[in-house]
Amino acid sequence: MAKIYLTGYMYSGKTTLGKQLARRLSYDFFDTDQLFEEKFKISIPAFFERYGEVHFRTMEQQILHTTENLKNVVISTGGGTACFNRNMEWMHEQGITIYLKMSPERLFSRYKVSKKKRPLLDNLSPEQTLNYIRNHLAGREQFYSKAQIIFETEHLNIDTLEKVIRFII
Repeated sequence: MAKIYLTGYMYSGKTTLGKQLARRLSYDFFDTDQLFEEKFKISIPAFFERYGEVHFRTMEQQILHTTENLKNVVISTGGGTACFNRNMEWMHEQGITIYLKMSPERLFSRYKVSKKKRPLLDNLSPEQTLNYIRNHLAGREQFYSKAQIIFETEHLNIDTLEKVIRFII
């Protein structure tokens, strides 16, 4: 029985790979961003705008902690979850942590084709957006790299990820 936490920057494929991995392992799948929005009946960008990041991070941690008693699950976490409130350490205690690592350039290309809007990025020029992703990711790397497994996801290879997980569990 395992609990698998997927961490990484926005657009790194946490939800997409998480759903695929859960299906292959016959596990349940949860996305903490979706759990947040369902519980508080507000989108994360709207919550951020109305209440600010500090309050968001506190509520985000509460959502993360609701996964404590789950078993046989893959959990996709928000892009900043691992970077605040000792959440990465808590996830280590709960299960397996995986950092889905992707280059800033690849993240940027995925952002450009995504339908999901990000208020922090949507008002920037393409050059500013890429620079923002580079700088923001560099600041978060110290947290993401604490994951037990670092998986290069440039090509989103679910077969390799599944083999690694099956070896561990």
